[in-house]
Amino acid sequence: MVSAPDTVTVGLIERSFGVKGEVKVRSLSDVPGRFETLTRVSLVAKSGKTLETSVTHVRRTGTGFIVGLAGLTSPEDAGLWRGALIQVPRGTVPALPDGQYYECDLVGLAVQTERGQPIGVLEQIWELPGNPVFVIRQGAKEILIPAAKELVAAVDLERRVMTVRMIDGLGE
Repeated sequence: MVSAPDTVTVGLIERSFGVKGEVKVRSLSDVPGRFETLTRVSLVAKSGKTLETSVTHVRRTGTGFIVGLAGLTSPEDAGLWRGALIQVPRGTVPALPDGQYYECDLVGLAVQTERGQPIGVLEQIWELPGNPVFVIRQGAKEILIPAAKELVAAVDLERRVMTVRMIDGLGE
């Protein structure tokens, strides 16, 4: 799922937590203190259903966060949003240095080789030990490409295209 141009995806609801309607969230943001300062968010379910809500409280837990959201008061309420994205208005996120991108800006890009040959669409970014991996799909074919500067030749957000260097064994 791709965020709207005026929003940035900052988290993913993994599951409900506890009996008060809290949710366990995986951060998709590299901005320190991002969750601790959230006040208003949009939830976007895989089905396309959305909910504008306010954040009542946030606490860190291991690698993620436990988040309280207005309107979610039971585990059943929270469970309806499992897998949903948490988005904020783009104006509330800082600009990144050249060559760095928000994950939500990359997902959905058309991916091509340096020769202009289409490879597919970047569907997901897996955070793996070592470095992230781009999951690119073309029909039923899935290609995994390490998200390494040596392999990403260019990113053009205006044209919505990523150009990659194909090396032996990649994309087979």
